[in-house]
Amino acid sequence: MMLKIISRRLLTKVFRHLPRRLFQRDVMLDGLKKPEGRGIPAVLTRTCLTCAAATAAELYTRFASSEQGLNALQAASAGERYGRNTVAAELPLPWWRHLWLCYRNPFNILLTALGIVSYGTDDSVAAMVIALMVMIATLLNFVQELRSNRAADALKKMVSTTATVLRSDIPGGDATWREIAISWLVPGDIIKLSAGDMIPADVRILHARDVFIAQAALTGEALPVEKNALPIAVPVSNPLECANLCFMGTNVISGTARAIVIGTGDTTWFGQLASYTTLNAAPPNAFQLGISRVSWLLIRFMLVMTPIVLLVNGFTKGDWWEAALFSLSVAVGLTPEMLPMIVTSTLAKGAVQLSRQKVIVKRLDAIQNFGAMDILCTDKTGTLTQDKIALECHTDVYGVRSDRVLQCAWLNSFHQTGLKNLLDKAVLESVADHHPSLAQADWRKIDEIPFDFERRRMSVIVAGEDGLPQLICKGALEEVLSACTRIRHGHAIIPIEPGVMEHIAKVTGELARQGLRVVAVASRVMAQERCDFSRLDESDLILEGYIAFLDPPKESAAPALEALAHHGITVKILTGDNERVAAKVCKDVGLSVSRILIGSDIDALNDRQLGQAALETAVFAKLTPLQKARIVGALRHEGHVVGFMGDGINDAPALRAADIGISVDSAVDIAKEAADIILLEKSLMILEQGVVEGRRTFINMMKYIRMTASSNFGNVFSVLVASAFLPFLPMLPLHLLVQNLIYDISQIAIPFDKVDHDQLNRPQHWRSRDLGRFMVFFGPISSIFDILTFCLMWWVFKANSVAQQTLFQTGWFVVGVLSQTLIVHMLRTRKIPFLQSRPSWALSLTTLTVMIVTIGMLFTPVAGFLHLQTLPLGYYPWLVVILVGYMALVQAMKGWFVRRYGWQ
Repeated sequence: MMLKIISRRLLTKVFRHLPRRLFQRDVMLDGLKKPEGRGIPAVLTRTCLTCAAATAAELYTRFASSEQGLNALQAASAGERYGRNTVAAELPLPWWRHLWLCYRNPFNILLTALGIVSYGTDDSVAAMVIALMVMIATLLNFVQELRSNRAADALKKMVSTTATVLRSDIPGGDATWREIAISWLVPGDIIKLSAGDMIPADVRILHARDVFIAQAALTGEALPVEKNALPIAVPVSNPLECANLCFMGTNVISGTARAIVIGTGDTTWFGQLASYTTLNAAPPNAFQLGISRVSWLLIRFMLVMTPIVLLVNGFTKGDWWEAALFSLSVAVGLTPEMLPMIVTSTLAKGAVQLSRQKVIVKRLDAIQNFGAMDILCTDKTGTLTQDKIALECHTDVYGVRSDRVLQCAWLNSFHQTGLKNLLDKAVLESVADHHPSLAQADWRKIDEIPFDFERRRMSVIVAGEDGLPQLICKGALEEVLSACTRIRHGHAIIPIEPGVMEHIAKVTGELARQGLRVVAVASRVMAQERCDFSRLDESDLILEGYIAFLDPPKESAAPALEALAHHGITVKILTGDNERVAAKVCKDVGLSVSRILIGSDIDALNDRQLGQAALETAVFAKLTPLQKARIVGALRHEGHVVGFMGDGINDAPALRAADIGISVDSAVDIAKEAADIILLEKSLMILEQGVVEGRRTFINMMKYIRMTASSNFGNVFSVLVASAFLPFLPMLPLHLLVQNLIYDISQIAIPFDKVDHDQLNRPQHWRSRDLGRFMVFFGPISSIFDILTFCLMWWVFKANSVAQQTLFQTGWFVVGVLSQTLIVHMLRTRKIPFLQSRPSWALSLTTLTVMIVTIGMLFTPVAGFLHLQTLPLGYYPWLVVILVGYMALVQAMKGWFVRRYGWQ
């Protein structure tokens, strides 16, 4: 079965300003807990237990099905009765609830409280401005999330979501296995399961072959649980203990099975838990921690500075009521209410832009980790190689071409019912195209022993015309060889002795040095036919020979590796292949292979030693799934942001262990479930483009945070200075509110700004300490020119009395708005703005509009309403001098800051 992706929107306790639907990380049930007094309905428990105890015939009767599954009419009727196979938690939120969640963030709630206080003090104008600010921030956030959700729905269609089901088109017609959307599964459907599949509904197993299910998400069991098709004979009370039931959301580790669907949608165990439980807060990731630190830094700054402003104005002016209103406005000005909208817009735009580059984002905040990644671990197949594996040769143990070996390999690949990999497909294609006679013999399948990553081999038991059952085993050389005691040499069977082992090593070593992947083939004639074979039968085998495959390097691999290195990303190869094959491919694409670690070497190292060795090694070979995950964890422990790219069952642990899990649309279900990013094309070049876009997204987000923090710091410093020496308020509370509103509007275009190429060449990380340093160095610069403006208005334009305070306040209001608007362009780049680095047209247009509106409204009746006035013409040359001086000093400080501390 190919269940492509089961998407669940059960993430609720994350930052409410992030979109709730744009490819949130697929989650299992390990975060779910039952609320007090509630649990799984008794009717669902009874249904599961009844199905577990029933025979196949009773199940067919119960669900009006048969061995041939349902026909189209029966499926349609069942669909009307049971509904779609969709969990209610996955459905989109009602618009009113979505709007409420967009409003409910700490900044809006704080502003609402300040607005209520303003209204209660009869300052209705201030309350109206605050309400307008909250409304704009909420509606912009709501619209951006709505657009993001619609884009997400379109992007999800690029990733197929299907299950393999047995159905017929008409009653009595021939049933065929077909792929259908999992949402159209109904009770009574017969489905096929194999290694790597996610379970799409609650099912009862009808036939199983070495099936192991990972259901730790439901039961907490660390190890996979073996399942079978036998009816439950001993009564049990918990359906999760039934060995013949599988539940939605769990996944197949190994083996194959055929099962009947007994529950879909909200009538599944998962659906009921989703309906009756709450989700425990997951540990915050790097992005969430970064946003949290920045948000609380700004809030703490506001909570500290607001009382200071109150005390300074209260003591110096003597009017505590007016001082309270003023400090209230300062608090509003220090609240970064546009941060949620900026974060949402930036990440949503990045996700959509990434989709155009064939990169699908399942979890929005993964974009930041994408941009921060500095080490990429990946398998070589399909990334460094063409993923077009061809059978290059088939030889006996002594390296002589052998059709018997090829026929044995074909029998193994043809008769296995598990997940056919590229090697199996290459064998089948080679026989069909070049040796069709080998496939014409009358062979009958008796049984099979599925592949798993512990044995690294799989076997089928077949019988030919003579009726004798033969076990044919195919797999990794070392693992197959460990089960062999003899070899075939022509018509003779020879025991494996030291001399033979040396010859085997010589032949296979030469094949590996040619860059060929060697797979061993062995056989054994069984004493008698029986219906149940096991792994114990894989012993005393006869080594038949080898099949060798060629997967040539991609022409784009070397340029892609060079491009990733240029962007500060180190690539490490983690493969289960032989070290000689891995070394040959890596050398062909220019990757350093001065040192190779294999799985047995890694097991001998403790975590600290492995961390150091992992930093010094570029190629790791003969790895198990847990060894891959351990290497990823060791690199993360060394302080690196690690990405892992994989598409197989054996890659799932490493995908989960990485900061950023990357898979492809053609991957097995469990790999895609574990990934944060899905590529529509398995290419390092596509990945490199995605990394660049992730960095662009993060940099634009940081622009707003950096500018808001430094601007707030400078404004408060200026207010304190002015409050201490002026006989009146340097700006009315209403002025501060309107100024903040205009500044907010000027920031809307930041998510669409351009980014300097040199910034894209380095991984981008959260650095809260750097933000504090940035505030200290750049905030006071604005205060210098604010104080110069105070002097200008006081001594040049004689606005030095209470009667002339409106002129003073208007002069500072204009300087404040224009300087805050222009600082966006100064701090968006380390270069000289407009000359060496040009902003996007959207940001330029927004800036120009804000400047024109700010000066223009002084000549309209709006000025009187806002307690502003027209400024004398002589003010404007001074305004130009102040703004130019401010920009020049910021540029000079920026140059020094870059040389001393760098620039993110």
